[in-house]
Amino acid sequence: MVYATNLGYPRIGPKRELKKALEAYWRGRATSAELLETARTLRKGNWELQHQLDLQHIPSNDFSLYDHVLDTIAMVGAVPRRYRWKGDRVDLDTYFAMARGVQSGVTGSEAVPAMDMTKWFDTNYHYIVPEFEPDQAFKLASTKAVDEFLEAKSLGIHTRPVLLGPVSFLLLGKSASVEFSPLTLLGQLLPVYAEILRQLAAAGANWVQLDEPCLVLDQGPRERQAYIVAYQQLGAVSPDLHILLATYFGDLGDNLETACKLNIDALHVDLLRAPGQLEPVLANLPEHLTLSLGVVDGRNVWRNDLSQALAQIKSAMQQLGSERIMVGPSCSLLFSPIDLDQETKLDEELRSWLAFARQKLEEIMLLTKAANQGVSSVQDSFEASRKAIAARRASSRIHNQVVKQRVADISPALLSRSTPHAERKRLQQEKLKLPLLPTTTIGSFPQTREVRKMRATFKKGAINGQEYEAFLKEEIRKTVRFQEDIGLDVLVHGEFERTDMVEYFGTQLEGFAFTTFGWVQSYGSRCVRPPIIYGDVSRPHPMTVEWAQYAQSLTDKPMKGMLTGPVTILQWSFVRDDQPRSETCNQIALAIRDEVADLERAGIQIIQIDEPAIREGLPLRQNGRQAYLTWAVNAFRLAASGVADTTQIHSHMCYSEINDIIESVGAFDADVIFIEASRSKMELLDAFRQYQYPNDIGPGVYDIHSPRVPSEDEVFGLLQRALGVLRSDQVWVNPDCGLKTRRWEEVEPSLTAMVAAARRVRASITAD
Repeated sequence: MVYATNLGYPRIGPKRELKKALEAYWRGRATSAELLETARTLRKGNWELQHQLDLQHIPSNDFSLYDHVLDTIAMVGAVPRRYRWKGDRVDLDTYFAMARGVQSGVTGSEAVPAMDMTKWFDTNYHYIVPEFEPDQAFKLASTKAVDEFLEAKSLGIHTRPVLLGPVSFLLLGKSASVEFSPLTLLGQLLPVYAEILRQLAAAGANWVQLDEPCLVLDQGPRERQAYIVAYQQLGAVSPDLHILLATYFGDLGDNLETACKLNIDALHVDLLRAPGQLEPVLANLPEHLTLSLGVVDGRNVWRNDLSQALAQIKSAMQQLGSERIMVGPSCSLLFSPIDLDQETKLDEELRSWLAFARQKLEEIMLLTKAANQGVSSVQDSFEASRKAIAARRASSRIHNQVVKQRVADISPALLSRSTPHAERKRLQQEKLKLPLLPTTTIGSFPQTREVRKMRATFKKGAINGQEYEAFLKEEIRKTVRFQEDIGLDVLVHGEFERTDMVEYFGTQLEGFAFTTFGWVQSYGSRCVRPPIIYGDVSRPHPMTVEWAQYAQSLTDKPMKGMLTGPVTILQWSFVRDDQPRSETCNQIALAIRDEVADLERAGIQIIQIDEPAIREGLPLRQNGRQAYLTWAVNAFRLAASGVADTTQIHSHMCYSEINDIIESVGAFDADVIFIEASRSKMELLDAFRQYQYPNDIGPGVYDIHSPRVPSEDEVFGLLQRALGVLRSDQVWVNPDCGLKTRRWEEVEPSLTAMVAAARRVRASITAD
């Protein structure tokens, strides 16, 4: 028989129960026991759902209190020394210190920064980056994988534990020494993995899932040999424990031969991102290996084409037989909203086109049943799928010929500013009169409980639009005064009217739909609710002009107009799959271009178009990157280039690892870019040692993803480090990202320290 499987399920809970429990614990309003009980309840619900659906391979250890890579760091005891870990089991305090930093230190008064964080491959999920040293020691410091297997077992549910594979774990990490390769630590790491596998086997596990997503990247001989060495050892740990090696997000390509040599029992491949790999995989798969087929999309929300997926399954069955086939999602369902049944406010037509995590599990079961018992056993479901897909393709709400023609008419002249940056900078400085090392923020200010409460009250109809607008204007007024009082040079209005930097624009654009409970995890307790782009995109009216004009009326200092860029709106949405992504991105870019023009006409002199997702969209393999970068850069330029020389265009990129695309970032031709740099202690500036960035840049000096308040000396040191690479006349001073998720008690002293440090550096430059 063909077996139904799953690689992972969302952790946050149908109503974001994990988020609420985490934040209550961090604020001292809940005990660790209460947090852990919420986690147990969520795991139990996930397992029972999959058990009731009759999946044969149900994952465990796919749940995490913060991040699965951080869980792996804890499992192998790779805790950086600055956390003063005692070397026994990794406790909750140490775990969260690595994720969030600590203000007062673990054992004393010294502040400890969080570990670096970056995007998980080409998703909007962030993982904690492992840190390795040449003398790194590993030990089994967390038995979470075993504990959760036994927890499920006590409920009568037999699971397949999930671990991040050892080679990908090392490859995803970093070292302070550029000469040192973490792969050299494989020999020390493997005994810890072997021990956890032995414990799982002793606990009764008969399958374990080891995720090796780096196998879809460009890998050299050294990396390929590491996989062979690792799985020679791990595959021999126990004859009773079978290994499923999971790959996803792309094509095995030239790593297929290596994957087929490994001492494993099953191989998972992603047939949504790389449907063309099925044929070569079938041709090369050894006779002893089972093949797990990722035929249900784990990363988008569209209903599956069941007939097409079944054809792939049947093709595999013809060559391998049914006993060597598993049917599952393309990747973990972590990236999918949880349950479409909660979306009672979506219209029925749109709902009929969609499938969330729970519905994707049902699709897996339908496909498995069709493979085992024939299509006739699920005929009604297959027919409903066919009709829904056909109706979507034919729907008039998807297509707008005016928008399509406007995209077709895009010319090279629309993609460039009329004057080189050096001349623009002179004209902008004459108008703006900014000091050396101008200080600013990235856009948002804290969305306090009061702000969220008033928004909810307005949505419920308990207050009218005039009352809500008056409240928002008062929040803006107070925030503008605060910025003036501490001495910031370029101000923002705080974005109190916005729930999310993509959702806010999507709600005002044609072609977008929104969910009520369609949350997905971004990092830790941070959840986002991506819009669904279902049709051609256009802007029916101005979106931000009124708020920007009001904020500018409150101050003589420059006020930034704040926009989200086309690539980020694309990347952070669930995107239609019936046309090229580049086409959709150009539609969004034209809408943003119209907004930029309206802001400029309204007297806004600085306009920020944020593109934090530019690196995230980069294809995982080198051979696809240039084509993407060309259309992504052009989309930004299309949005930004319709302004006068005296209008200053800013852009922001956070946690983007831009070093390997720095020339494309330069091709944006933004007057100023802002980048994340504080967590990595200005590591991102290494790219600027080789590449002479022509325009201005603000390397972040304040990590907003941690509750820590940086000292003035800390910020001063980061600025000094930046000035070792960049010219003082091109450096701006700013946080890493927007301040929406922070509290005013953290923001006020942090920004005060930032401004004071900037003044100290200015004074030292003037004195020289």
